[in-house]
Amino acid sequence: MIPTPPDRLRRALLQASLAAACAPAFVPHARAADVERFALGIASGSPRPDRLVLWTRLGGEGLPEQVPVDWELAEDEAFGRIVARGREMAVAEDAHSVHAEPAGLKPDRWYWYRFGALGRRSAVGRTRTAPAPDAAVERLRFAIASCQRWDHGLFTAWGDAARQDLDLVLFLGDYIYEYGTAAADPAPRHHSGGPCRTLAAYRQRYAQYKADPLLQAAHARCPWITIWDDHETENDWASGTSESLDPDFDRRRAAAAKAYWEHMPMPKAARPSGFALQIHARYDWGRLARLVMLDDRQFRDPQVCPPPGRWGSTTVSAAQCPALLDDKRTLLGAAQEKWLAGSWDDTRPWNLLGQQTLMMRAHRPAARPEEAKYWTDGWDGYPGARARLLADLAARKIDNAVVLGGDVHANYVADLHADPDDTASPLLASEFCATSISSHGGKQAALDAIRPLNPQLHYARNDERGYMAFELTPRRLDARLRCIKGDVWDAASPVGDSARFAVEAGRPGVQAA
Repeated sequence: MIPTPPDRLRRALLQASLAAACAPAFVPHARAADVERFALGIASGSPRPDRLVLWTRLGGEGLPEQVPVDWELAEDEAFGRIVARGREMAVAEDAHSVHAEPAGLKPDRWYWYRFGALGRRSAVGRTRTAPAPDAAVERLRFAIASCQRWDHGLFTAWGDAARQDLDLVLFLGDYIYEYGTAAADPAPRHHSGGPCRTLAAYRQRYAQYKADPLLQAAHARCPWITIWDDHETENDWASGTSESLDPDFDRRRAAAAKAYWEHMPMPKAARPSGFALQIHARYDWGRLARLVMLDDRQFRDPQVCPPPGRWGSTTVSAAQCPALLDDKRTLLGAAQEKWLAGSWDDTRPWNLLGQQTLMMRAHRPAARPEEAKYWTDGWDGYPGARARLLADLAARKIDNAVVLGGDVHANYVADLHADPDDTASPLLASEFCATSISSHGGKQAALDAIRPLNPQLHYARNDERGYMAFELTPRRLDARLRCIKGDVWDAASPVGDSARFAVEAGRPGVQAA
C-alpha cells in the first residue's frame, strides 16, 4: 500500500498544475469536463512532409470494448479551417489507445488537433509536418531528453520545454522506469504497483507517467520522435537476455513492446509482432538535415563479463575481460549497422544521429593505462561496433555529424575522433549527451576525476537535471543545456542555461558559445 503523500508532494502537484495552466495558449482545455476520458493527454509524432501521427488513450470507468473516437486537424487554433478529420476505433485490446494518421498535408506548416469521444473533448494540441525533401530550410529548433523517473523528481524540465518554441522533441529512452518503489522510500511520490512484468503492469505505469501535467504540456507543444532504452522493459536488457535471467523474458519483452507502442505517437503499422518492434528510422528536414534514430537494445550482443548471479553491465578493464575487445561484437546488430552505413547523407549540411547513450571513449582512472576501466552497457562496451560506425562516417566524408544521446544521467559535451584513444586523429563528429529529466545522477567527483584523462571532453556534470535545446541553421548548431536550478521536487524551481556550445558548419568539433 502506497502511503498518503506528504504535504510537500501535495504542494508540488499543485505547483505542477499551476505550471501546466501557464503553458502556451493552445493547451487551454486540458483540465475541464473531458478529464475523465482524456486524462492521459494527447500527443503527436513521426512528422513527415505530408503526414504525421496523432495519439491519445481513453480512460475512466465503464469504457466499452470498442469506442469510436473522432479527431480533427486544423490550420488554426480556433478550428475555423479544418483540413482533415476522421474516426478511429479505440479498442480494449490496445488499451483504448488511438493512432490517427492524417495524410495529404502541406509540408513545413503548423496544425492544431483535438479528439472527441463519449461526449467529451480532449485538449487542443499543436503539431507540424516536416519540410519537403528538396525545400531550402533556414532553421530547425529541437530538444533532446531522456530518463524521466517518476519517484526521483517532478518533471519540472518539461514545463520549461513546453514554453520553448520547438519544432521537435527527440526522446532518447527511459520514458518510464519498470521498478517498484519501496513503501518506506522517502520520495514524495511513488510508482504505483510493483515491478512491471506483465502487460497490465506496463500499461498502469505508462498511465501514471502520462497523467503528469508538465509532460502532457510538452507533448501538446510539438511533435515527438521517440526511441526506447532499457527501462521501458528491464534494466540493462540485451536482445533476448534478461538482467534478472528471467526464463520467461520473451513474454515480458512482448508485453513491454506492446505497451510502448500503445503509448507513443507511432504509426499503426509499427504495432509490434510479439516482441519485435522497429523503432530505428530516418527523417529528413528539407535540405537542412538528415536525422537518423537508432535502437541499441533489441539487436545487441549481451554485455561481456557480467557480475555473478545476473546479467547486465559492469565496469571492467580489458585485462580483466579480454572479450571487451572482441571486434565482432555489435551494439546495433548486423542489419541495423548496414542500414546505418547507408543512411549517412553527404548532400545535406547536417547529419544528426539520435541514439540512447554516450558514444565517446570514457577512460576511468587506473594505476596503469592498460588497466583503464570501461562501462560495458554503452559504446565503451562495444568498441568494435563504435569503430565500424566511425569508419563508415569517415568513408562517406560527412563534414557535419552530430551524435545525440542520453541514458547516463549526466550532461556530456565532447568531440569524437577517428581513434578514440588519439585526439590527434581526425575529428569526425560532435557529441551532446543530455542529462536526465529527473533520474538521479552520480557523484560529480567521479566526473571530475575522468576529465584530465579525456581531453576530447568539453563538459561533464553529474549534478544537473534537465534537457538540451538546439537551434540548427545551415551555418551553425547552437546548444543550450537547460537545467533545474532548485529543488527537483519543486515545480516552481527555475530552469536556466547551465552552459552554451556551438558547432560551426565545416568545422567539426564543439566550441564554447
